[in-house]
Amino acid sequence: MASKLPPYATTGQRIWFYTFRVLCGLVFFYLIFPILIIIPLSFNAENFFTFTPAMLRLDPEGYSLKHYQDFLGANGDYSWLQAFTNSLIIAPLATLLAVSLGTLAAIGLTQPHVPFRKQITALLISPMIVPLIITSAGMFFFYSRPFGYSELGLQGTFAGVVLAHAALGIPFVIITVTATLSSFDNSLTRAAANMGADPVTTFFRVQMPLILPGVISGGLFAFITSFDEVVVVLLVGSAGQKTLPWQMFIGLREQISPTILAVATILVVISIALLTTVELLRRRSERLRGMSPG
Repeated sequence: MASKLPPYATTGQRIWFYTFRVLCGLVFFYLIFPILIIIPLSFNAENFFTFTPAMLRLDPEGYSLKHYQDFLGANGDYSWLQAFTNSLIIAPLATLLAVSLGTLAAIGLTQPHVPFRKQITALLISPMIVPLIITSAGMFFFYSRPFGYSELGLQGTFAGVVLAHAALGIPFVIITVTATLSSFDNSLTRAAANMGADPVTTFFRVQMPLILPGVISGGLFAFITSFDEVVVVLLVGSAGQKTLPWQMFIGLREQISPTILAVATILVVISIALLTTVELLRRRSERLRGMSPG
């Protein structure tokens, strides 16, 4: 639909034009309203999950950074900070592994000579389709006794959590990179080969710069998936690998800690920054492919 209503539009078209925008605005408000509530509540000076009279009066004494200070360990409890540190360790490693394997898989699956491409693709993206609790339970039993040997188990280790999160992130990388490769001109790689470039040089000097926006987009989605995931880490990890979502789960179930509001606000800011990066990369990719004006 055009951004502006044409002057020759009928009455019905005008009604639908404005009705559609009102509906979109209502849906957007419905989705964004919970976030708009959490952010100001994170600055509550009291240990409540509701707006206090002082906050409703916009009294400065009703607002405080105490929950953010508690997150940083000002009260002597460094569990939140340790969980955040674990997330910052696990998520980048899982993302790096997911990007490496997912990119190679996408490049291989776009080759016409590869047999059973559709079946292999469906298998690789199955973690996005299968309920997460089923995937988590399967990972738990496999990591506890891989091939029947308990001494080789990865359950309760950082390596196990990283591998599990990488498996969840690979489908996002495959989908985004495959979409980018669909518009890739294969004659460029053939030209590089004719000029004497080996496959590795061709990949890094010709193919990779053009598909980089898709690779980074998939990596960002894999990072968000790992950073926000809680079910897998509850089954595969242990107390030593407690991530930020796990700590938030404990805060809701056992402590009812208002620090959760501050952590939720931090996660919202991180998510907005990552999604903004994805959108900028999408626009850059369209400009490189000539799909939009520079």
